[in-house]
Amino acid sequence: MSAPWTEAVSADPFHLAWFLNGFKVQTWDSPFAGPGGRHLNSPDLYIDLARSLERAGFDYILLEDSSFVPDGYQGSMEAYLKNAWMVPKGDPSVLASLLTQFTIRLGVIPTLSTSEYQPYMLARLVATLDQVSQGRSGWNMVTGSSDLAARNYGRDGLPPHAERYERADEFASAVFQLWDSWAPDAVVEDRAAGVYVDHAKVRTVDFEGKFFKTRGPLNVPRSPQDRPVTVQAGGSPAGRNFAGKWADTIIGYVKTPEEMREYREYVRDRAVAHGRRAQDVKVLFLIDVTVAETDEDAKRADEAARSAALADPAEELAMMGFTTNLDFSRLDLDRPVNEQSAHLVTNGHKSVLDQFVARAGDRTLREVLTEPATPVLVGSPDTVAAQMDEYMQHVEGDGFLFTQNNLTRRSFATITDGLVPALQRRGLVRREYSHPTFRENLFEF
Repeated sequence: MSAPWTEAVSADPFHLAWFLNGFKVQTWDSPFAGPGGRHLNSPDLYIDLARSLERAGFDYILLEDSSFVPDGYQGSMEAYLKNAWMVPKGDPSVLASLLTQFTIRLGVIPTLSTSEYQPYMLARLVATLDQVSQGRSGWNMVTGSSDLAARNYGRDGLPPHAERYERADEFASAVFQLWDSWAPDAVVEDRAAGVYVDHAKVRTVDFEGKFFKTRGPLNVPRSPQDRPVTVQAGGSPAGRNFAGKWADTIIGYVKTPEEMREYREYVRDRAVAHGRRAQDVKVLFLIDVTVAETDEDAKRADEAARSAALADPAEELAMMGFTTNLDFSRLDLDRPVNEQSAHLVTNGHKSVLDQFVARAGDRTLREVLTEPATPVLVGSPDTVAAQMDEYMQHVEGDGFLFTQNNLTRRSFATITDGLVPALQRRGLVRREYSHPTFRENLFEF
């Protein structure tokens, strides 16, 4: 079905990636839960996902993270623990390392917070991951958004939003300098001369800023892909500016095709303002996808999921609490959101909250709570492939990020084994990788 904003088809294919909602219990009471995904000591589900994504030609899998037990629903941890909502959750760097050993081309990106690490520790961890993956690692650059997490690391709470980005900017500068502390040809392995590393090609960094200080150099060689790939989800003006300055690929969290196009143009402009080229950043947009054998089957599945969420909004309220540091259970479900906006102030994910309030307007919290904040695509593989084609025609964009809240082998197969072949038949995505490293494949087109 054609949309009124359809424009000329781009000659270039677009990229695909997967946003994994944490190394956590994915679903433990679903009829299709199967082995793995219920316990952190059984990561088979994630291995199967990564292998399926690689067979489908995805650029990367991003591993979301948080390091606290939430209490943002009814002021208690009970609902989160009872229902396994965002907890238990393991360290993404452990899962990332594991996934690199079961794939050969897929990029693997853990989320690591500038509020929870020191620059040297993070730079070394990601550089090591890049070595063991032969150039397929990355870093999802986040500033942190929870005071609970900050308290777990010995602080009273997070700094104000603007200061978090000031710190993150300095942090990124230190990390990039540490990654560059080895020249690309520093490792010579000259057996005749008895020289493994040319010491003249490894230098100290001697970084000293307002917040961080590190001598360097790293004790890990230069990345096989020159530098690990960086990712950022810039939503607020400060976040978008930070993304334009540092990120190789950016997560777009907007809904309409017009907003998608505006967002991409904005962050590309910020990249240029920081001395980069517009094409130095790839913007991939989060989408809400339901795929089934027929359009009717997909619509029924989508409507059933949304009806269930409306009938019992507890999980949606709890997830908003997790994201924003606000207890939405204290708000009136049947009053317009804009009448309750005085209670909606946070030092957490400001852009998510601001977008939610703007989208809600004078509708009630119940009406808007289950409404997706990203594009909704529903139908058979061919129908959804056509919809994605139309979006990219309008946006002139770089690709899409898939995510699923209750991940099962059945659910991700609808994408990797159902939708992707339909996209490939249209020439919209790759059929095979052309390069050995993540960075080369990301910037291939």
